[in-house]
Amino acid sequence: MQRPIITSPARLSKASAPATEQDLGLARDLKDTLEAYASSCVGMAANMVGETRRVIVFTDNLTGRIATMLNPEIVEKSEPYGTEEGCLCLNGMRKATRFRIIRVRYTDLRMREHTARFQDFTAQIIQHEIDHCDGILI
Repeated sequence: MQRPIITSPARLSKASAPATEQDLGLARDLKDTLEAYASSCVGMAANMVGETRRVIVFTDNLTGRIATMLNPEIVEKSEPYGTEEGCLCLNGMRKATRFRIIRVRYTDLRMREHTARFQDFTAQIIQHEIDHCDGILI
């Protein structure tokens, strides 16, 4: 089910709690919402739809598919660079420092833990969404 987008900086600035198996419906809703905004958005975190849970979805640049992560955590990062990003929740572009290569530990929709390496634009998207989980706005 598509959900409305939250634009309140006060609500978006709250750190999210860990996701559990009870949040799988939220993950589906978040994917549906990203699909509805596909022309203007490549990633979303649960707080963007009003839920302070550590759930993100993003379009993987390599596969073109939407991927879901519960409780994502960056465990390794390298090659910092400066960039400008937009956000569906905020107006305009903002400067950000990102890392070209990251390694992320996360739980999938079957509640299995994984660690995976991402790079370039996909890594940038994931970093942006994990910032949302941490209550950090660009």
